[in-house]
Amino acid sequence: MISAVLLDLAGVIYDGEEAVPGAAEAVARLRAAGLPIRFVSNTTRSSKPAILARLAKLGLPVTGSELFTPAEAACDWLRRHERAAHLLVHPDLTSEFRELPVNGRMAVVVGDAGDAFDYVALNAAFRQLIDGAELVALAPNRSFRDADGRLSLDAGPFVTALEFASQKHAIVLGKPAPGFFHAALATIPCASTQAVMVGDDAEADVAGALSAGLAHALLVRTGKYREGDETRFAPAPSATVPDVAAAVDWILARRGGTE
Repeated sequence: MISAVLLDLAGVIYDGEEAVPGAAEAVARLRAAGLPIRFVSNTTRSSKPAILARLAKLGLPVTGSELFTPAEAACDWLRRHERAAHLLVHPDLTSEFRELPVNGRMAVVVGDAGDAFDYVALNAAFRQLIDGAELVALAPNRSFRDADGRLSLDAGPFVTALEFASQKHAIVLGKPAPGFFHAALATIPCASTQAVMVGDDAEADVAGALSAGLAHALLVRTGKYREGDETRFAPAPSATVPDVAAAVDWILARRGGTE
């Protein structure tokens, strides 16, 4: 039984500044079928308003309640734990953290900071950690598909470096953290056993969703996908399909029943 769909964005719905061919139509077909959709992105270089604006420009109007980002999850975590944030994030993301407390115990928040990942910034974060701050990772992704079409380092390697140096384990708030998937499904509401995830990252999107208890997770061969990804991580995808249009075909063919 499939009652809801979680969709990744970068590499699934858009690639750089262009929509993946057939993506808008695929989303429209899910909406026409009455399937609730939540967009769950590990993108940490853009604010939520900027992501919504990009989707609208691509002909995909998405409401704020349909989009879940790690920065949003981090703000919720910081408020609940009454922590001030030491940010190691991309400059375009800092606006997401403007209304947080500035006093109290610290947490180092790490996202994909891009060129801001230099020695000075990493060492400042390290010093906060050894002084008692928590380490919060917006996402642990190893790589992403960059504007030139090649893979580039994502935040994960830098999180790992800080873990090694500080001897602390990061609290991961984006995919593949089970709570991130569950929070998105709770807004529908939909049981994880009736949901399907579609992503281009076999580790964070697919294995993460299945480990979180989702019924299905589909790997698309667009975005950061590389040949053989479907065999590199466990659990393996429910299916590997050419793109999001094919993923929607798969979902609609199975809606209302089992494989």
